[in-house]
Amino acid sequence: MRITIISIFPDLVRTFLGAGLVGRAVEAKTLETKVVDLRDHAHDRHRTVDDVPFGGGGGMVLKPEPLFEAVETHRQPGDAVILLSPQGEPLTHALATELAGSRGLLLLCGRYEGVDERVRLELVDREVSIGDYVLMGGELPALVLLEAVARHLPGVLGNETSAARDSFAQGLLDFPHYTRPQEFRGLRVPDVLVSGDHGAVAAWRRQEALRATWAKRPDLLERAALDETDRAVLASLGRDSA
Repeated sequence: MRITIISIFPDLVRTFLGAGLVGRAVEAKTLETKVVDLRDHAHDRHRTVDDVPFGGGGGMVLKPEPLFEAVETHRQPGDAVILLSPQGEPLTHALATELAGSRGLLLLCGRYEGVDERVRLELVDREVSIGDYVLMGGELPALVLLEAVARHLPGVLGNETSAARDSFAQGLLDFPHYTRPQEFRGLRVPDVLVSGDHGAVAAWRRQEALRATWAKRPDLLERAALDETDRAVLASLGRDSA
């Protein structure tokens, strides 16, 4: 899969792309990435990419000319152009999974007061937001989206079952995780996890995922695929808290 990021801070993006599992995936060519400096598509001597908004008001707006040229130069067939924007659809596990099936993504990082509206109308396929808050630019949201998508690509994670067990993958939050030592400062790993009984371990993990979701994100339970055993666990949690 290829992901192109257009930004006025390309070094910030390149640093991230060289680190961790994403960096390994890029190095192994499992993930193809390109970082485009938007200023390379500005043709005045100051490499200007922004201007004051018509109608007045504070802040600056990214100009249409460099953005149109950058997209038209670097977009490849099959690429979906995504604008990172507070006005976009929320980035969810389901959306990341969907985008991972794309041939390519071209991510536009806004800055200042945003981009000229003609960019959104003529170039952008969809807008994506990482939350109901405003940042100084779209670089961090673009990298959040990239990592969320990359986790679903074959060969990116060291353990291919990790993504399937992530929080939200089955509509629930994740279960608790433990590692060595078995006892730390008087706190012991649950006995079931060292019992060697894989069926009991699986049942415990499902129960704890339900418990975490019930306590922290009960809204997720409305959409989760639950069986009779799950419902019995949830009913017991409700009785215990009464």
